[in-house]
Amino acid sequence: QDVEPSLFLNGAQLANIMVQNSHLNRITGMFSGQLVGYTSLYSNIYGYSLSAVESNGEWRRAYTGVVTNARHIISSAPDDKLLVGISKILEANAIGTLAITMGGVPYSEVGTQDDPKFDTQKEVLAALSTLLDEGIADLGSASSRNESFDIYFNGDKDKWIAAAYTLKARFALVQKNYSGALAAANNGIASAAGDMNYIPRGDAAINQGDKNLFFTILAGSRTGDLGNKGSYLLQMLNPAEAAYRGNAKTNELARHNYYMIDETSSSGNTGVAAQYEAQPIATYTENQLIKAEAAARTSGFTAGLGHLNDYRAWLAGGGRLNATHDVDSLYKYEAYVDADFASGGMENSDNVSKDKALLREIIEERYVSGFGSWMPFDDHRRLRGAGENDLVVPFPLNTAAATAHVERLHYAQDEITSNSNAPGDKTLYDKTEVNK
Repeated sequence: QDVEPSLFLNGAQLANIMVQNSHLNRITGMFSGQLVGYTSLYSNIYGYSLSAVESNGEWRRAYTGVVTNARHIISSAPDDKLLVGISKILEANAIGTLAITMGGVPYSEVGTQDDPKFDTQKEVLAALSTLLDEGIADLGSASSRNESFDIYFNGDKDKWIAAAYTLKARFALVQKNYSGALAAANNGIASAAGDMNYIPRGDAAINQGDKNLFFTILAGSRTGDLGNKGSYLLQMLNPAEAAYRGNAKTNELARHNYYMIDETSSSGNTGVAAQYEAQPIATYTENQLIKAEAAARTSGFTAGLGHLNDYRAWLAGGGRLNATHDVDSLYKYEAYVDADFASGGMENSDNVSKDKALLREIIEERYVSGFGSWMPFDDHRRLRGAGENDLVVPFPLNTAAATAHVERLHYAQDEITSNSNAPGDKTLYDKTEVNK
């Protein structure tokens, strides 16, 4: 109680970074055709041999690192609406990621029972959406201030409010509530300047401090274990591959080069795995592509295409690249027109309806732009569950012996062992409630 409440804030935020950008996120990348496990632990996981112990770290960081710290801030500084609002958004982000990825998780009895019950996935997402509303209201009555312990937005309440709306849109989208997703996204992150990222704050000159988490594992004992050469994602972005998604209006070579990870040496990476490259938590990219998909589904073709073209205009200005890979001659993203999606058009060679052709392009863009986030894994499960297999990006299974794509990740072994209310064992292939 003698410690300033704000001092608990960056501990909660650092824990949330590990929930959003660390081990489990990399695992879903391997299960989504975006990363490849070459040797050792990651090779086994790439072959769908995943133990529940792999979830222990992120589970502990979500409940102990985020929820405990966030709730302490709320109880010890109830009148500081800036800290209270931020804390609620952090809690929703952390627990929401576990619920979306795994299914029902403990929530309503956390902090009140030794063995909290597992609420259903939909119950948790509903409660967290309400918590985001509360956080937005708290921030609405707060004032921004320079808050050095807020390592995401430095106390900028408007950026926090926008990020909360993007999370609300995410929660609605995974439940196929497309009108709700669009309504929330319309108030979400409106430019890359408002991105919620993990920004490593190390010092390149002395090689100290926080570093990109891809870089960190490649600089340690995992050199050579994990990368993306040979992944379906890079095939989609490589003009030399049959799966290349480019066309007369689209050149993906710069993004291919930016995404490529050199698994043999951390020092060889200049793109997404560079030493101080930011990693996404909730971004303009996600928000804009939620708007594109949700508008296409609820407001029609023209609305969806407009949002997609707005995003492509951002890409055409070097968006989703860093300074090293922002080479004008290696990328192009011209605006699409109706005719491109008409039967026989540039984006409709198989003569489906133009509405379906547009949705397919938006989902594919979400897959490509979502590298390093949860979007590819979440979308693949959502669309299969909705019977929209013709919209799913057709990345292959990782092994010849595999017969199905992964539907969820395991609950943490520590929770299974210690909580008498933990449900019976579930496999990687049991669908979660929102995707049944």
